[in-house]
Amino acid sequence: MKTFSGLFSVILAMLFVIGFTSCKMSVTENSQTDPFNNGSGKRDLIVVISDVHLGADLSYAECDKNLPSLEKMLHKIKASPNVKELVIAGDLLDEWFVPAPIDTYQGKDQADFVQRIAQANKGVFDVLNSMIQEKKILVTYVPGNHDLTITEANIELVLPGINQKRDPELGLGTYSPAGYPQIAIEHGHRYNFFCAPDPFSNQDIAPGTILPPGYFFTRIGALYASLGLPTEGVDVVPVVTPNISGDESQDLLFEYWKIWSWTLNTFKIDKRFDEPIILTNVDGFKGTFSANNLLPYQSSPGGLIEVDLYKGIQDNWLQRQAHNRVPVSIPTQQAIAGSDLSSETDDQARIQYFLNPDSDVRIVVFGHTHVPLIQASLNHMEQKSIYVNSGTWIDHNSLDTTAMNFVVIKPQSDDASSQTHVKLYHFQNEIVTEMAADSLKL
Repeated sequence: MKTFSGLFSVILAMLFVIGFTSCKMSVTENSQTDPFNNGSGKRDLIVVISDVHLGADLSYAECDKNLPSLEKMLHKIKASPNVKELVIAGDLLDEWFVPAPIDTYQGKDQADFVQRIAQANKGVFDVLNSMIQEKKILVTYVPGNHDLTITEANIELVLPGINQKRDPELGLGTYSPAGYPQIAIEHGHRYNFFCAPDPFSNQDIAPGTILPPGYFFTRIGALYASLGLPTEGVDVVPVVTPNISGDESQDLLFEYWKIWSWTLNTFKIDKRFDEPIILTNVDGFKGTFSANNLLPYQSSPGGLIEVDLYKGIQDNWLQRQAHNRVPVSIPTQQAIAGSDLSSETDDQARIQYFLNPDSDVRIVVFGHTHVPLIQASLNHMEQKSIYVNSGTWIDHNSLDTTAMNFVVIKPQSDDASSQTHVKLYHFQNEIVTEMAADSLKL
């Protein structure tokens, strides 16, 4: 099972195709670089990390070998006289990356699961809790998709006193630091068809669930990784062809089938597709499901396409977006087709914020894709705006980029010539690498 460590990045690379572009890309490696020192006694630095993916079992958790480095960096943040805030932008805890046959809660409940994560990653939680209790640095948590259903009470259980920035709807949140309404920090999953909360599908099967299909995708992908990335599987995906009726809903379901067909053809597993292998007992789901429960099917070529789990998901995307407070609606076909592109998530920063006439946000920080980058563009007022992705802390980020990433925002001073600086870093073995940087005048 230990071979499983670090293999999630392979799965993620398949879900988010490589798209590592940045504005003003630079690499400055210097053991003396201190990104948490602004050269003054003022506390104004805002540090953002995301996608830590802490697990309850380190034999398959994505962040294991990088834990010591994470602890060291958090201690550096805590000791800094210049850091004002630490923002954790989603996927701090991982409820998704669990091999399909494993009982996530071990017959107990989410509170016990979260406490097991805290115990397995005690050093990280100790320094975070020390920081929270000291109250010199505001520590803020924003939900991601892998901690989508983790409740406010259960976060408070292991991080008492942490500032939680949540939407009224479970699984989402956007944070603007006090005094900086033109900065928006969120995980970025609300714009992804496979990862955004879904409170409309499967309500007859799992009343109250909000788990999107990406949850099941990850459970299958985790099984594939735990098997050592086999090149052969037991079963093959039955062919589905477009419905000859030309019905829009059927065409969309065919696009959805293509994603699942690719998934099951890529993530080879040692079970038939009709075998119940995905043990749930989370978020309203009970029992065990098969791959066929997720895979759209048809009785004859060109005939009606149907699906068991997520029946009608191709028809409720607009409703999901309204529920998830997506300002600018994304067409369903675009959302399905773009669900495997990191660039689609990056583009949403520009579409939802910079080009949205109802938004005056000019700096956006997302996580989610594990692809760290900085991009500059013009907003609807022809003003420079900056998007930054905060990367990840998983052991092996096989997207040919790096892991152990973080972002530092230094707000501008009252000086007329001062600008707000945004910098992206990589941290390893206590050596800091500046990956990219940009600035603007707010």
